Amino acid sequence: MPTIRDKLSAVRKNLLPPLAGAACAVSAAGVALAMAGVHSPLRAPFVLFFLFAGPAGGLAAALPRLDPATRATMAATGAIVIDLAVAQSLSSPRVLTVDGGITAVAMITALLFLWALGRRIRNPEHLNTADRLMKGIKTIGSGLFASEGRISIKKVKK
Repeated sequence: MPTIRDKLSAVRKNLLPPLAGAACAVSAAGVALAMAGVHSPLRAPFVLFFLFAGPAGGLAAALPRLDPATRATMAATGAIVIDLAVAQSLSSPRVLTVDGGITAVAMITALLFLWALGRRIRNPEHLNTADRLMKGIKTIGSGLFASEGRISIKKVKK
């Protein structure tokens, strides 16, 4: 018999992709407004959301083996550290601009996500079941298991 707890976990599982998409849309809108120089009341909150959520998401993706509370804490702390490091490195030579800071944070965030993606591709234990299935089909089709199978193909010498 389904319980309320089961329904909440299903709702959480089904809500995660739309919430992640909304966060990406808000971040993209903030970056677009800032880069275009549009003066809008939504520009500052959207850019601040991007400056915090971008690096935090990248760090959370790069730390898959931690438990959720530790990962959230490390991602939030790391996002603040990344933002402060970018601000310090750009303000030292007096080249701090809005476009430069947003671009630097976006590049760091992209590198974090690419690093996490590279780790998932290299480690088969992080692959989802569909990827494992396709990898198994490619391995079987490559002839690695040809001698163990029921059907064997013998080459005829001329």
